[in-house]
Amino acid sequence: MIVATNNKGKIREIKEIMSEYEIYSLKEKGLDVDVIEDQDTFLGNAKKKAIEIYELAKEPVIADDSGLCVNALNGFPGVMTHRFLGEEATDKMRNEYLINEVNKYANRSAEVICNLVYYDGKDTIVGEGILKGTISKECRGENGFGFDEIFELPNGLTLAELTSEEKNAVSARSLAAKNLVKKLNR
Repeated sequence: MIVATNNKGKIREIKEIMSEYEIYSLKEKGLDVDVIEDQDTFLGNAKKKAIEIYELAKEPVIADDSGLCVNALNGFPGVMTHRFLGEEATDKMRNEYLINEVNKYANRSAEVICNLVYYDGKDTIVGEGILKGTISKECRGENGFGFDEIFELPNGLTLAELTSEEKNAVSARSLAAKNLVKKLNR
């Protein structure tokens, strides 16, 4: 299966989580493409990516769309998690912005939503994972990417303070992958 992303962190995580499958990156398949994420749901973006990459490669595809939804901000940034400050913004810039915004509220709760879509030209199978937590008061941790250093789990650690193995056991992507694998193995 081809994983429909150029995000090295997502590729690594999906390969680790779904290790029982042969997973290839776009680069490993010689595909140099970025699918524009212009849908207004995670599922819409994941389906669009899966279909577009399948049409190019004619091989089964797994596509992911995921993001951070902050309750005090009415679900923002949601599908815009990576892009809400523009394409040139860094993870650090986005994370510091979100901390400053959430500091205005008592409610720090948030969730990470991940949709993984498998598409083989005929069947579309969806796995979903939702991880609940809070937004930390400062960036913490060195392991991870995106908002991992500000997403705090109920145990008080951010995703970036976990080892890769620990994160892959609890992340929304892991939950979505387990849900997807269960459906694929039916």
